[in-house]
Order: sequence, then structure tokens, then C-alpha cells
Amino acid sequence: MFVNRRDVQIQWGDCDPANIVYYPRYFEMFDDSTSIMFEAAGFSKQDIIKKYGLVGIPMVDTRAKFYVASTHGDWIAIETRVESFKRSSFEVIHKVFKGQVLAIEAFETRVLVGRHPDDPARLKSAAVPPEIIKKFMQG
Repeated sequence: MFVNRRDVQIQWGDCDPANIVYYPRYFEMFDDSTSIMFEAAGFSKQDIIKKYGLVGIPMVDTRAKFYVASTHGDWIAIETRVESFKRSSFEVIHKVFKGQVLAIEAFETRVLVGRHPDDPARLKSAAVPPEIIKKFMQG
């Protein structure tokens, strides 16, 4: 299974007045981590959109469990992987580590969408290409 790991230093602007990371900032990090994972696997978002005629890969569901807070200057490691694929959607899991401690588990569901063939003003889900599934499931 393909897993991408990246180190992130918490910046001043990531924190609230209590000097802990303001939770929406984590969701920005997770969005970046998904894009970075795809790029590391050889599938940049721009290339996928162009090659398969997609409009985008929007997030349709997300949630997180927070265990340990981080503050300005801390280093965290974000491990990102695709947990599973369905016809047009996939589940992503992000695990955030502060040192060796699991600090956050986050989950997102994303869907590949393109233009509806009968009405280009509407969107329609698109099947996940087999080569993408193969790369993420086999590593």
C-alpha cells in the first residue's frame, strides 16, 4: 500500500491565541497532503484532471480525532494513504505524529467528477482509473 510521509513545522499563523493549532489549519494540511501523496505516486492533480477529463476531485466528507495538541515551532509528521476505492470515490486516512505519538487521525472521502455528457453545466461522478487504484493499493 502506498503511503506518503511528510514533515511539517507548525507556524505562528497556524495557532490560535492559546498557541495551539487552530483545527481548520489541520484540514488545509490534510488537503495539501492528499495532493502531495498523489504527486509522489506519479499522478499530479493537474495531470489527472487533464488526462481523464475531470473537473476536480472534491472532498465530500471529512472528520478528525484529535489526541495531542501541537504548538508554534513543533514538528509533526503526516502520513497519508488511500484506505479504499469505490467506483468513483476513495477514502484517505491521515495520521499525524508528534514524535512517536499519534496526535491526530483524519479521514476524508473524495469523488472524481467530470462534466455530465448530456448537460455540461452539471457535474457527474467519474470512475477511478484502474492504474490509479493499482498504484495506491500495491504501493
